[in-house]
Amino acid sequence: MVPNATMKDHVFYRHSRKVYPTAVRGQGIYIYDSTGKRYIDGSAGAAVVGIGHGVKEITEAMVRQAEKISFAHGSHFTSEASIELASRLIRLAPEGLTRVYFLSGGSEAVETAVKLARQYQVERGKPEKYKVISRWTSYHGNTLGALAFSGHTGRRRLYLPLMLHTPHIAPAYCYRCPFSLQPQTCSLECAADLEKTLLYEEPGSVSAFLAEPMVGATAGALVPREGYYQKIREICDRYDVLFISDEVMTGMGRTGKNFGIDHWKVKPDMIAAAKGLSSGYTPMGAVIVKEEIHRVIQDGSGAFVHGHTYSQNPLSAAIGCAVVDYLLKHDLISRSAETGKYFHRALKSLERHSFVGDVRGKGLFGGIEFVKDKKTKEPFDPKLRLNGLIGNRAFEKGLITYPGGGGADGIRGDHLLLAPPLIITEEQIDDLVGILDQTFTEVGKELS
Repeated sequence: MVPNATMKDHVFYRHSRKVYPTAVRGQGIYIYDSTGKRYIDGSAGAAVVGIGHGVKEITEAMVRQAEKISFAHGSHFTSEASIELASRLIRLAPEGLTRVYFLSGGSEAVETAVKLARQYQVERGKPEKYKVISRWTSYHGNTLGALAFSGHTGRRRLYLPLMLHTPHIAPAYCYRCPFSLQPQTCSLECAADLEKTLLYEEPGSVSAFLAEPMVGATAGALVPREGYYQKIREICDRYDVLFISDEVMTGMGRTGKNFGIDHWKVKPDMIAAAKGLSSGYTPMGAVIVKEEIHRVIQDGSGAFVHGHTYSQNPLSAAIGCAVVDYLLKHDLISRSAETGKYFHRALKSLERHSFVGDVRGKGLFGGIEFVKDKKTKEPFDPKLRLNGLIGNRAFEKGLITYPGGGGADGIRGDHLLLAPPLIITEEQIDDLVGILDQTFTEVGKELS
């Protein structure tokens, strides 16, 4: 709905037949619309809002910076805010990552990391290394390059004629193991698939491997078993391939660690970050890079052939500093780990519903996968659009979730991603799960 009946709405919406309520205020974990209805932001938008809505300290930081300078182009100036934010991110990142390139969002961050990998290979005398291997059942962004690296058929198929072909490997998807194995006894065949694909593609042609530490949008908080990323790192090292960790969703404390990859004590060569970096208070992205990559370019051509208008934007950088400061001041990363334990126990209680096949995740990053048959794990017919039905029903009851489909094979499969603000309390988690329980009960009766 629009604010009043006489106002014409010229916005081009994602879904032209959908009627959207008007968001007018956010506070804590809640969003309020123009009718006064309150919604629990159970997905932090799209796993964006880490520190909660309406934090006064962030508004104050915005105003302080805006009173100084809001914009200075990165080809002309640096700023105190961007230098300070880079310093904060380096303290959070794994050891050895020492440089930060700022952007406006996650898709830009992913494509920047890939371009940086390519230029690094050229400048170190290996111009034949250009391919980027990624995984099926993944999502890396909506720009054409990032979409090409993504492994989700539903998002890709309309735009396939416009995209370059990129190699993909099997996902680390224990619930639906591509090799029909059990995580307790497997030999990490999903990780070994990287080496197999490298050999098929010719290792000397591969620049980088790109992966989300835990898959978010396309499958709902997929967590690989212990040893997976250690093996990935070893393969990348053996074949001289860079490892890019896509932390757009899993970074900034979302999973109970600074970055999702920290759960495996593995050091990537680059991290793509966004979303929680600014907690939604401004569009913000970044690529955090190991020193060697920066040094090769600095000692070579001296210039990264890349740039965006709002790279290093001082206003956004100041907001990012305030968000990181708030995150650390209130110890929200540790809080995500501790509250996450309660969160996952609460979500597990929903397994009693006949169509809940799997509940997974870490920290305040959780996924629920829906199946027609728990024994066979058969997905629902995609024409039913079950994830949307459940998401819409929960929304009507005042809970925002992140529904998704196609996790099982690119087309079939339904899930919900839950990623509430890191400030959520146990009582609020009970409210969130209570709405899901009511929703599942209603939908279960309709399905039967």
